[in-house]
Amino acid sequence: MASIQVIDVSKRFRLYKDRPGSVKEMFTKFGKKRYEDFWALRDVNLEVRDGTVHGLIGHNGCGKSTLLRMMAGIHIPTSGKVVTEGRLSALLELGAGFHPELTGRENVYLNASILGLSRKQTDAIFDRIVEFSGLEPFIDSPVKHYSSGMFVRLGFSVAVHVDPEILLIDEVIAVGDEEFQRRCLDHLASLKASGVTIVLVTHALGVVQNMCDHVTWIDHGRVRAEGDALTVVADYLHEVNEEESNRATGETLVVPVGDGIIESVEFLDERSAAIPFAVSSDPLTIRVNWHAGVAPEPPEFILAIESESGVHLGSTRATTSAGDNSGTGGRVLDYRFEHLPLAAGNYTVRVEVNVSSSRVPVGRTGDLPLQVRAGGRIIEGMFELPGSWDHGR
Repeated sequence: MASIQVIDVSKRFRLYKDRPGSVKEMFTKFGKKRYEDFWALRDVNLEVRDGTVHGLIGHNGCGKSTLLRMMAGIHIPTSGKVVTEGRLSALLELGAGFHPELTGRENVYLNASILGLSRKQTDAIFDRIVEFSGLEPFIDSPVKHYSSGMFVRLGFSVAVHVDPEILLIDEVIAVGDEEFQRRCLDHLASLKASGVTIVLVTHALGVVQNMCDHVTWIDHGRVRAEGDALTVVADYLHEVNEEESNRATGETLVVPVGDGIIESVEFLDERSAAIPFAVSSDPLTIRVNWHAGVAPEPPEFILAIESESGVHLGSTRATTSAGDNSGTGGRVLDYRFEHLPLAAGNYTVRVEVNVSSSRVPVGRTGDLPLQVRAGGRIIEGMFELPGSWDHGR
């Protein structure tokens, strides 16, 4: 059974070019069209099944939030219809429904009444709302003195404690601190387990893959794809990465070093093409271009990777042979990841050269930036664990 049905929905807004600044302009421009039609959504069809978590993803301005507001009844479709079945609670924007002059306590009762609860029902859950928000010391202060994070804490706490059958959430969880975000996600998981239908708009694609049963990708107001979370998110990220890579075409993809032994370092994809960034779980080759005959004997290369905050993630060594160092001219040394285990983020790569016998440093690159973008499967934490599960006996 569907809790929400979106049937052939389109939504048009008017974008005004200019407004008359005087009575004279009003008459001289009379009859001229002063606005353009902007279609935020066109011919959208989707179903949100009862008791599931449905994610809406897409670029900024694609129509996700507009669609969520129509599900909540805030916007009326220009054409088509939205049908909802069940008691609905929504957290659509920071401080929505809060009166700045009222205290946190008064706003809890105000919001709960808007969502259909009596004062007696709110009395029964008030302590739980305040405890979850963590705002006990500030609950009797006017909310105009609250920070953005405090707004989110209180608004989210009210929305999830009014016993909703359908819960609509638009990105606002991301405003809270890390500890509160985790508590929000844990609570959403418990709501999901209890059968609450949740529609989630977020750019946190790891959350989408972990929590959502079904995902719809909105692209410039139209449904681009829908299906299971892993597949749709992977398709979306593939296009985002491809577009970013195309924009970076022509930029310097080889990092020159020029320290005598190491000439440059390249980051290559599975086709040995230089790339502006790496992708989690995709193949990556780090190529070191070096000069033979510069070191007094066969050199040893050390490749190290650090996080943006300077945490040493790992290193590896490669010892060359006498034949590799004989004569002069360019040489190539590759280190290949079949599946890059790093999560999305910024890292540094450093290559050091030692004399093999004494391990005396004779050259190094310094910190070389390596950008990693999310791939089809979102890696949580800093890197993907290399082990595997075994059920045993």
